[in-house]
Amino acid sequence: MGNCYACLTYEDQKEARTEKKEEEKRRNRNRQRKPNPYSEDPRRTPAPIRVLKDVIPLTSHRTKISDKYVLGRELGRGEFGVTYLCTDRETKEALACKSISKKKLRTAIDVEDVRREVSIMSSLPDHINIVRLKATYEDNDAVHLVMELCEGGELFDRIVARGHYSERAAANVARTVAEVVKMCHEHGVIHRDLKPENFLFANKRENAALKAIDFGLSVFFRPGERFSEIVGSPYYMAPEVLKRNYGPEVDIWSAGVILYILLCGVPPFWAETEQGVAHAILRGAIDFKRDPWPKVSDSAKSLVKQMLEADPKKRLTAQQVLEHPWLQNAKKASNVPLGDIVRTRLRQFSVMNRLKKKAMRVIAEHLSIEEVEVIRDMFKLMDTDNSGKITYEELKTGLQKVGSQLAEPEMKMLMEVADVDGNGTLDYGEFVTVTIHLQKMENDEHFRRAFMFFDKDGSGFIEMDELREALADESGKTDDEVLKDILHEVDSDKDGRISYEEFVAMMKTGTDWRKASRHYSRERFKSLSINLMKDGSIKMDDEVVANGLTAVVT
Repeated sequence: MGNCYACLTYEDQKEARTEKKEEEKRRNRNRQRKPNPYSEDPRRTPAPIRVLKDVIPLTSHRTKISDKYVLGRELGRGEFGVTYLCTDRETKEALACKSISKKKLRTAIDVEDVRREVSIMSSLPDHINIVRLKATYEDNDAVHLVMELCEGGELFDRIVARGHYSERAAANVARTVAEVVKMCHEHGVIHRDLKPENFLFANKRENAALKAIDFGLSVFFRPGERFSEIVGSPYYMAPEVLKRNYGPEVDIWSAGVILYILLCGVPPFWAETEQGVAHAILRGAIDFKRDPWPKVSDSAKSLVKQMLEADPKKRLTAQQVLEHPWLQNAKKASNVPLGDIVRTRLRQFSVMNRLKKKAMRVIAEHLSIEEVEVIRDMFKLMDTDNSGKITYEELKTGLQKVGSQLAEPEMKMLMEVADVDGNGTLDYGEFVTVTIHLQKMENDEHFRRAFMFFDKDGSGFIEMDELREALADESGKTDDEVLKDILHEVDSDKDGRISYEEFVAMMKTGTDWRKASRHYSRERFKSLSINLMKDGSIKMDDEVVANGLTAVVT
């Protein structure tokens, strides 16, 4: 009879049709279940993604970074990569190399961020106050950015190390920040993440140049172009960013916040919660009464007010900031110390951030492969139809199966936060990324691990000596007065030591959003913006609403 379909009996034909349908379903399923190129699935060995492509002339595709440079000791560690001391084999010039692991680039957004950062740094002309990108390399495992070395320390650390701090010193820093903003805007770049941590001194000499170092959230813009993606650091975020309709003026606002902190030691808009900080920014009430403001000149206060103008159309431009009388006459600005209170506050601000950053680094380094596997298994459990996507109903059912105590509104919020592309389902990358970052800050085990890092003797408390050892700077020194201040702030029962409960409370308060991933922060800010709209704190512009709360420009 052969394989002739017409020769088969009716039952055989029916069975063949069923098999054909099943085969077609399997093929469709396989087509839908395309592997996420950014996932860390050890069972796959995909072709390595190309991050930089051929978009810039600085990229070397033919040579390895080790052919030209020797990578030395670690200088710092961030969310995506590690920065190493880097020495040119021929000239012996000391540089810095930021090596970004491709395994850490879990989503297309992460890849695009790196691509854009390199493109922007390549497009900006040489400027004494902007760190220079010297070369880029890409191999199967990482992208390497070779840059100028800045080994003079962070802005606040330098300020508090000096015995004398005045309006004149603050004016010099403010001028540098304004010069950076002017240079960026003249070349079609919005920085979007200006904050003191992103300014380093080139070296330890007294007259060392102060340089802007991080363009990871920067974006190209054309005149009149508006953006709605909420990025940046909350203390420095302009009100129009929360309203999701902004332009280059946001950089002036952030520079104004930096100037306010330089003059008094604390941020102008502060609260214990995300919502609280957002409300403070939207209210825009600036306190010029607390010490040392009565000692600060009217000219300095006038510049701060004009930089923190709520209406971006009325806010000063970078050029106008540089032309302001206070900066024009900076050499004549008061050189009388602003007082120990400012230096003490700045020192606390800096060291407390160091404490939180160190704790977060411990958590990040101990996020195990097993934990990633658990998340992957959870995804498979929830993906009941094997489509490679999780619907809200599947998420809800799956969370209930694993014993989650999340209420339905919280599940909806989780779905909303995780669904980056807004298609109503979660793909593997979206699910893994958000789950990992949620666990980083909510999982008791991770907090416990970080606490044990500080509690060297296992007493169940972090004591002064342990704090001193953990927070020593590169020279091995710490300021006991600052440590006492931190201990006083964190130690709520005032027994002279930090308990586990006090440590967790510290990690969860103060709204230090740098602890969250760049990607997760974006989604968190998006949810915050939606909540502010719902509670009537902000009214979205018609253009933003028409776009369904998605970016007007991306």
